[in-house]
Amino acid sequence: MCTKQRGFSLIEVVIAMVIIGVGMAGTLGVMTLATKHSADPMLQKQALSIAESLLAEIEQQPFTYCDPQDANAPTAASAAGCAVAANDQNRGGAALAPTPGTETRGHSTDPHDNVADYAGYAQTPATDVTGGNAMAGYVSTVTVTRAGGAAPFAALPADAVLKISVTVTGPGGTSVALVGYRFRYAPNAAG
Repeated sequence: MCTKQRGFSLIEVVIAMVIIGVGMAGTLGVMTLATKHSADPMLQKQALSIAESLLAEIEQQPFTYCDPQDANAPTAASAAGCAVAANDQNRGGAALAPTPGTETRGHSTDPHDNVADYAGYAQTPATDVTGGNAMAGYVSTVTVTRAGGAAPFAALPADAVLKISVTVTGPGGTSVALVGYRFRYAPNAAG
């Protein structure tokens, strides 16, 4: 008795292997790409954390007419009210910079102590000011500019509002930019 045997021909086996091979190559390509970029969210989160921390540090600084070291800082109603003319936080309308010029971020005796001091600040690598922990591969830059007198702050004097821009660039081109505004709160009410 003759029975028919069933199975796959050589051509069918080769076609199946090609189809499975193409599918596996596509799957491995996607997995390789996903694995290659799996650290990107962590790098982005780290850059965001550094930027948020630096922006919060700056926004918490005083913003009055005079440098906080000036005796008249709490009561000065204009830059002319500073006890020492060089303590004018607006620098007479000139570009914002640390006042006095010897102040630096994190210095133990002469630290940045007002918002305008951070204008032009840059640090490589970005460092935590309280712990001094260097964040290798991250660079932070800060710009502080006058934002009053133009929309949306057109009703305020040009020097009454400061725009703070913090940019942190990390490994692999990861970049985060945050913007905050600080409004002058001086003079403080007497009494």
